[in-house]
Amino acid sequence: MSHYTPKVGFVSLGCPKALVDSERILTQLRSEGYEIAAEYDGADVVVVNTCGFLDSAKEESLSAIKEAMTENGKVIVTGCLGANEGEILDVAPDVLAITGPQQYEAVVGAVHEAAPQPHDPFTHLVPLAGLKLTPRHYSYLKISEGCNHSCRFCIIPSMRGKLASRPVRAVLREAEKLVEAGTRELLVISQDTSAYGLDRKFAAEDWKGRPVRAHMTDLCNALGDLDVWVRLHYVYPYPHVDEVIPLMAEGRVLPYLDIPFQHASPRVLKAMRRPANEARVLERLAKWREIVPEMVVRSTFIVGFPGETEEDFTYLLDWLREARLDRVGCFKYEAVAGAAANALPDPVPEAVKQERWERFMAVSQEISAEKLRARVGLEMAVLVDEVTDGGAVGRTYADAPEIDGRVNLPGADFLNPGDMVMAHITDADAYDLTGTVVPEETDAGDNGDGDDGWDW
Repeated sequence: MSHYTPKVGFVSLGCPKALVDSERILTQLRSEGYEIAAEYDGADVVVVNTCGFLDSAKEESLSAIKEAMTENGKVIVTGCLGANEGEILDVAPDVLAITGPQQYEAVVGAVHEAAPQPHDPFTHLVPLAGLKLTPRHYSYLKISEGCNHSCRFCIIPSMRGKLASRPVRAVLREAEKLVEAGTRELLVISQDTSAYGLDRKFAAEDWKGRPVRAHMTDLCNALGDLDVWVRLHYVYPYPHVDEVIPLMAEGRVLPYLDIPFQHASPRVLKAMRRPANEARVLERLAKWREIVPEMVVRSTFIVGFPGETEEDFTYLLDWLREARLDRVGCFKYEAVAGAAANALPDPVPEAVKQERWERFMAVSQEISAEKLRARVGLEMAVLVDEVTDGGAVGRTYADAPEIDGRVNLPGADFLNPGDMVMAHITDADAYDLTGTVVPEETDAGDNGDGDDGWDW
């Protein structure tokens, strides 16, 4: 006897942490027999996972909700913007349900009410690694929720709560399943990766029976046993981060750190309620680079924070030139409803923010271009992300997906996404590299001398 299978449309907005939330919701729904609809028209209900961090992100989320209501009419809203029902109801008073971030059961329950579907364990099967919204060869591994910091420009603690680390056993089990399902790169994410486990005392055993604390160093060491790239994001430079650097030198973790510095001027950092020892950071960067010369550091900064003077901004540029960060992003400060920074005096005019942003990006581009030119002539491992008729596009260890640069491989349309190849770098610009694939005489992934091809 046949029966109708309800279909769920899904819109996922925001950061990689929200993307992981979307994957969990979709995995649960798929395990219960729901199909995922590619279009609004084919969906019995639409879930919109929103972002509410910046006003521009709120506008994008509200626009997506209105579009889903117009095109379908049966909409469930979840995610960070869900913490503020009033804004959602103002533009879409007839949404079926509103839930906040991480409320997976509430979202699934709302779908049950909107489009009931009895579970059939004999016909509804989901891969052990769950459903993914990223390509098969890389996966985000979220190790904790929330944050204990009180930065004046941020409202994430009020939306996602205080730090809540996942049990280390659950993190390791998920990592293993992802690798078994084809993942070749794990991107470790949280709101504060360095703080993992500081809120509680989890412990487990890894694949070799060794004890593993819920601690950044132990977790990185355990993940290093897997035959994948392990990339660390959102790392605050706590003292114990020094313990991870030797793991990079050993090749257990990629020599890549994503550290959200936000600014360098002590006065601005104090106003932001951020750590303000920028000189100490420069010393540590130098020491890390002594241990791992190939280390890549990326960061994000905010210009135009209330009270930022031209002197503060010049200090930031000078610090950036000395720090010589490899990958840099910059945002013009935006007021966020509910943020403590809104009460600060001396807002920076929009025209000044724009001018400072342009100057900042010009300096960061000069540094990036110089560093990338130094790679011309090298052979580097490249993880292929995309293949077209004209060639392939991939990334080196120095490039996180979607936020950093890429390696263009003209004529390499014989490759497949997820392939790991060695490439001879032939050209560079401010952000990207160009190269040619180095032919292999032995099986893929082995260059004939016992090397597995995962060197940077």
